[in-house]
Amino acid sequence: MTTPCLNPLYAQMPTTIFEAMSGLARQHGAINLGQGFPDGPPPPALAQAAARAMAERSQQYPPMAGVPELRDGVAAFYGRRQGLALSREHVIVTSGATEAVAAAILATVQPGDEVLVLAPAYDAYAPLVRRAGGMPVFVALSPPAWAMPIDALHAAITPRTRALILNDPLNPTGTVTTAAERAALAALCVKANLVAICDEVWEVVRFDSQPHASLMAEPGMATRTIKIGSAGKIFGATGWKVGWLVADPALAAVVARAHQFLTFTTPPMLQWAVAEGLADDALIDSQVADWAASRAALLRALVAHGFAVLPGTATWFSCIDLAQSGFTLDDTTFATRAVAEAGVATIPLSALWEGPPAPRHIVRLCHCKPAAMVEEAVARLAAWRDGL
Repeated sequence: MTTPCLNPLYAQMPTTIFEAMSGLARQHGAINLGQGFPDGPPPPALAQAAARAMAERSQQYPPMAGVPELRDGVAAFYGRRQGLALSREHVIVTSGATEAVAAAILATVQPGDEVLVLAPAYDAYAPLVRRAGGMPVFVALSPPAWAMPIDALHAAITPRTRALILNDPLNPTGTVTTAAERAALAALCVKANLVAICDEVWEVVRFDSQPHASLMAEPGMATRTIKIGSAGKIFGATGWKVGWLVADPALAAVVARAHQFLTFTTPPMLQWAVAEGLADDALIDSQVADWAASRAALLRALVAHGFAVLPGTATWFSCIDLAQSGFTLDDTTFATRAVAEAGVATIPLSALWEGPPAPRHIVRLCHCKPAAMVEEAVARLAAWRDGL
C-alpha cells in the first residue's frame, strides 16, 4: 500500500507541550499546574447569560464578524478601561485568541516574509508564521527581568521583515512592558513599516494595580496594530473559545477575510453572554481578585519551601529558578520526572523557546487553582526535592 504524502510541517511536529503535560497529569493522577486553565467554572452570571441566550435567541450562524452586541461591547470595554477610541468596525470576533493570531498572520505574512518573535513565546506563533510561508526570526529575552531587547530587535530587521509579534503581558514569564519599552517598540515599527500583532489576552490579569496599556495607543500605531483579546482569559472560560481582534477598520476588514476561511463564526449564545460580561467591571474585577488570592497562596508556599521565584506581575503563571531552588535537573527532566514522581505537572520554559539557546533552569507554574491545591502541589515538589 502506498503511504499518503503528508505535509512534513505537521507530520514532524511534536504535540504541544500543554497537551503533552496535561495528558501526563491525567495519566499519573497529578495536580496540573502546567496547562493554564482554572479548575472551577466561569462566573455564574456568565453561564446564566449564555443559558438565557440559548433559550431566547438564535442558535444559527451569526454574522461572520461577530454579533453586533459583542463587537460594540469590546469597543466599549477598551474605551472604558484603556482609553482606546474604537467602534464596531474595529472588532472581529474569533473562535479563541489563537484563531485571531492565525488570521492576523495569514492576512499580513506572505511567503518569504520575516516576522520578529520574542523568545520565550506562546508555541503557536512560529508554526503559524511558517504555515503562511514566512520565517520567524527569534530575538531572546533574558531572565530574570526579561527586559525588552530593543537594540537586538533593530539588529534583526532586514528588508524582508514585515511584522512583529508582541505578547504583553507575556506568557510564560508574567512580565509586562514598560512605557519606555512600548514607546521604543512603536518607533521601531514605524521606522521599519512593520505590522504589530499584539497578543494581549492577559491584559486584565494583572496584579500590579496598573491599568493595561496597549501598543496600539502609541503614536503611529493605530493603523498598523492588530490587538488580540480573549474572553477565556478575562473570565476564566477557556473552553468557550471566544476571542477577538481589534484593528483599524481597513486592516480589520482584510484580517476578517482570512478569518472567514478558518472558523467563520463563533457560537452566538456565547458571544451574547460575553457581551454582557464585558459591561460588568465589578464582575471582572472580582474574578481577578480571586486569582490574586490563589497567586498569593502559591507565592507564599514557594517562598516558605525555599523555591526561588522569578519576578512577574501578570498572567496565571509564576516561574521558578530550579538551580536556585535546590535542583540540579534541567527544566525538561524536572517536568517529566515531577509529574510522575512528585505528582505535579509543570511547563518547562525551554519548550516555549526557539532560536537562541534557551535557559534550561526555569519552569512555569499555573496559580489559577484553589489555594489548597497549589499549596499541596508545592509541598509535594518540596518533599520530592528533599528526597532526590
